Amino acid sequence: MSQTATSSSTTTSETVFTYASPRLKFGAGASAEVGHDLAALGVTRALLVTDPGIAASGVADRVAEAVRAAGLEVEVYAEAHVEPSDASLRAAVEAARAMGPFDGVVAVGGGSSIDTAKAVDLMLTSSGDLLDYVNAPVGGGRAPEKPLLPLVAVPTTAGTGAESTSVCVLDVLARKVKTGISHERLRPVLAVVDPELSATMPAGVTAASGLDILCHALESYTARPYDAFPRKEASERVPYCGANPIADMWSEKAMSLLASAFRRAYRDGEDREARLEMSMAATFAGLGFGNAGVHLPHANAYPVAGGVPDGFHPAGYPDDHAMVPHGMAVALTAPESFRFTFEATPERHLAAARLLAPQRNPGDDARDELPSVLVDLLRDVGQPSGLAEVGYAEGDVPQLVEGTMAQARLLSICPRTPSEDDVAGVLARSMHNW
Repeated sequence: MSQTATSSSTTTSETVFTYASPRLKFGAGASAEVGHDLAALGVTRALLVTDPGIAASGVADRVAEAVRAAGLEVEVYAEAHVEPSDASLRAAVEAARAMGPFDGVVAVGGGSSIDTAKAVDLMLTSSGDLLDYVNAPVGGGRAPEKPLLPLVAVPTTAGTGAESTSVCVLDVLARKVKTGISHERLRPVLAVVDPELSATMPAGVTAASGLDILCHALESYTARPYDAFPRKEASERVPYCGANPIADMWSEKAMSLLASAFRRAYRDGEDREARLEMSMAATFAGLGFGNAGVHLPHANAYPVAGGVPDGFHPAGYPDDHAMVPHGMAVALTAPESFRFTFEATPERHLAAARLLAPQRNPGDDARDELPSVLVDLLRDVGQPSGLAEVGYAEGDVPQLVEGTMAQARLLSICPRTPSEDDVAGVLARSMHNW
């Protein structure tokens, strides 16, 4: 089901897509070779960024020892926040400057640690304030001034794909909105994916991480195609260029792997084959959406994760994590988001449903196929029934709409451009998915 470029009769339609990815090292035990990999990049003194949970598990120490065993110096910053904010990133930057100088960075952890490392790397090599680089209209949308230090990403969760992408996601606390910094220079130069590092993820974290993989693959696969955009000048090209044949290939494979492995990994964390397939799906989905982009479910997720009412605590997360995990936030509006986008590319939505549920008998309403597949999966991996179950109410919809509409970069990739009323409808219907 790969998309092919269509020739344009005018010069106003795009005819070019771009593709980029980090170097990849994948397999059990790969994380033991990080010191060798850094030395090959010319690094002599590295900053290792991780979070307290990964530090307590001993994983970060093992990676740091592998770096030292290669004859390199390494300093560890172990205070990356789960779901980083502008405040936590500034604290990380300040700490890194005090510990420096460095000529390389290693990120060990989930997307939060990897995104923290990206922000630290950016601010160690660029002037100005962090918000200068945050995507407009929330921030200044400024591009990095020069190349960053080489960043090696070692993911410990199977989900975010942050090891493959050129984006750093953060909460801007004053605005109560999640947004990002996006530029090709933020992409790690090497992703070291060791499936054994995800073996201790609790079931709740496995579910939320897997849902992030799912939506990465689905959104990039159904994104506005690259040749539907206006023609760009060479200097205007951006990492997220819309659905294209290479991204499609990765997204399709990620969905096939999820169909086989997701429920198994959730039900049995000791299923090594399922863990390996989930790590592979996360990497493949990252290689897809890291070039095509994501759209409406992620745009909705940023305000959902950034402004949740007090009192919600997701299963499997630390006691102080009173917020909706990113993958859960994305997935809670996914059924209704894809019901909304169906008319733009019906064949893609139906193909995705078949990839995710190959044994399912089609229903009478084609528009309902993919949403039904998603609802079944949400139930099977123990997710809340909708936004209402995590603490939202109909009265919160206007504020959530405002946060979604601020995600201009993501909405530009949506195959069907939503109005404020469209977004309000998707969010209202997502209060109760079943």
